[in-house]
Amino acid sequence: MKNFSKRKPTEKDLAELISNRIAIMDGAMGTMIQQEKLEEADFRGDHFKNHPNELKGNNDLLCLTRPDIIKKIHKSYFDAGSDIVETNTFSATTISMADYNLEDVVPDLNLSAAKLAREAADEAMKLDPTRPRFVAGAIGPTNRTASLSPDVNDPALRNISFDQLVAAYYQQVESLVKGGVDILLPETTFDTLNLKAAIFAIENFFESYGERLPVILSLTITDASGRTLSGQTTEACWN
Repeated sequence: MKNFSKRKPTEKDLAELISNRIAIMDGAMGTMIQQEKLEEADFRGDHFKNHPNELKGNNDLLCLTRPDIIKKIHKSYFDAGSDIVETNTFSATTISMADYNLEDVVPDLNLSAAKLAREAADEAMKLDPTRPRFVAGAIGPTNRTASLSPDVNDPALRNISFDQLVAAYYQQVESLVKGGVDILLPETTFDTLNLKAAIFAIENFFESYGERLPVILSLTITDASGRTLSGQTTEACWN
């Protein structure tokens, strides 16, 4: 019997798990955070006490200002039976953090988030050494769309470029891997071109890093039509 309290789980362990049964991933981070009834001061902490922007609602920031809460949420999902938890990094790119003028904290944010989830996973494996627990580095879609115009009166307009997305995703991936994630998870994709940029950044990182991690891709289907926001079926997006 394998003892996972003494080592970090590997890609082989993940492949073995999903070949034997359905792997259980954690649930929503945002609703768990909402239950904490946090105020502006919680999001600011000591790090951002004098920051000029309102920060309440910037959930990723809690990895730096209230790490106790984020780790507690990860632990609760492992206690409930999750095999995989996602880092609290849905908006932890320079693109999304620009709304708060917090682009500079992105590397530390992802590093801290990965370490918190890693600690929770390691502690869960110490309690039950027979089961591997995995950390997926969550890579959100950003708040920009590469293939759709933000202005219905100007269909050719774009407010982000492919290269900008690649640069932002690469930076996030680098810090997540440094923090100890086992899996990379570009998630909640609404625009396939954004996802393509994420995959391109990940592949570039693997090439420079000299090692690969498992990658899971997550799509958002907007309605009963079975299509993404950019109009593709799941099959078309996969192709």
